Amino acid sequence: MDRKWWQSAYTRSQVRSQFSWPPLVWVVLIGSFFGRGTYYMVWPFLAILLHQKFSLDPAEIGTVLGASAMGAAVLGFYMGSLSDRYGRRSILLTGTAINALSFFLLAYADTLLEIIVPIVLSSIGRSIWEPTAGALFGDLIPDRSRRALALQFRYFLVNAGAALGPIVGIWLGLSAQQSTFTLTALSYVFLWVGFLWAFSHTASGVSLRLKRQAEHRFRDTLRVLKQDQVFLIIILANVLTLFIYAHMDTSLVQYLTLAGAPKLVELISAMILVNAGTIVFLQFPLLRILRRFSTAERIKIGLLVLAAGQVGFAVSPVEGYWSWLWVTFVVSLAEAVLFPTMSVQVDEMAPDHLRGSYFGASSFYSLGWSSAPFIGGIVLQWWSGAVLYWGTFLLCGVALMLYRLSKTANRPSWELVNQNTATAKEV
Repeated sequence: MDRKWWQSAYTRSQVRSQFSWPPLVWVVLIGSFFGRGTYYMVWPFLAILLHQKFSLDPAEIGTVLGASAMGAAVLGFYMGSLSDRYGRRSILLTGTAINALSFFLLAYADTLLEIIVPIVLSSIGRSIWEPTAGALFGDLIPDRSRRALALQFRYFLVNAGAALGPIVGIWLGLSAQQSTFTLTALSYVFLWVGFLWAFSHTASGVSLRLKRQAEHRFRDTLRVLKQDQVFLIIILANVLTLFIYAHMDTSLVQYLTLAGAPKLVELISAMILVNAGTIVFLQFPLLRILRRFSTAERIKIGLLVLAAGQVGFAVSPVEGYWSWLWVTFVVSLAEAVLFPTMSVQVDEMAPDHLRGSYFGASSFYSLGWSSAPFIGGIVLQWWSGAVLYWGTFLLCGVALMLYRLSKTANRPSWELVNQNTATAKEV
């Protein structure tokens, strides 16, 4: 990285202070890196495995990969609320243990049912872990700019792991092998141990904040979120955004598989590498370029780039190896802007006493992600890849309209909400 560029953004002392995060934050960051790296050694090839080993058609594959995650999105919302009331520690340890178990089972599954069960468990574990980990950053890092940097850096490490995972997997001959999920399971076992150590070394004052013990009950949380019209509209827009982006994952793999794309496994590995490498090398430069724009404006720019990528997917020839990589790069630019900014957006909107609930509500974004394989499979089975991606291009326009609509919506006054909640409990 260019020294002058970095010094123009921060002095040396500022850099040191910006990255001086508590041990718990570093455990989440390092665990995200290793967990996602081992995950991406084989998960993108799961659609190929289901097609070749069990002869499932695209709609059936989409159902297997997507249905469980829909229920997990609702569970994630509830678990985020529970973490506000009972603390982050038990929720994080539970989610991490479920993830470890699910990937151990997936590594040695032989029948379709034995594969479906750990897929469901992995979706549940992720829905428990993700919103609570996001809320944990807010508990531990009071300064908003340092917290935003931590959220950005977490996404950076996730994609660094995703970039290195396929490379290491290919080098070791592990990619597209089901047994590789054992490494993913082990990474979550080490993460579980890391959480035990980090929580035991957390300062007492911070521990009190982590216990939370918020007075809000779950129905109180639902009432508050119902009043926050801006957040509800943004959730809907981001559900669409995740739905659009997710078709670069399972749906695209199915499309290329059905169309008989040459060098399929090599192409998919290269696309994963391009995607993750783009995030690793361009996320922070893009952040600097767009630093003058507000969070909502950055998301709109990302949606425009994402729309351009959908056009590229719709018109690329099946045999066009390099055109697929180029379009993947364009969509990856959109991802580099959109996804970390969406996490920062939730953090900015969440009140301190409902941080877990707001991050939990953001787990509804996965409804878009989880429904994409099923809907994409149906479209591919009955129509074509071009129809699918022209449709997602139009949905980019809908998401942009929702963001425009959010400007005229209302947000609650938190002091008034707290007074009303207290009054309701007295009655």
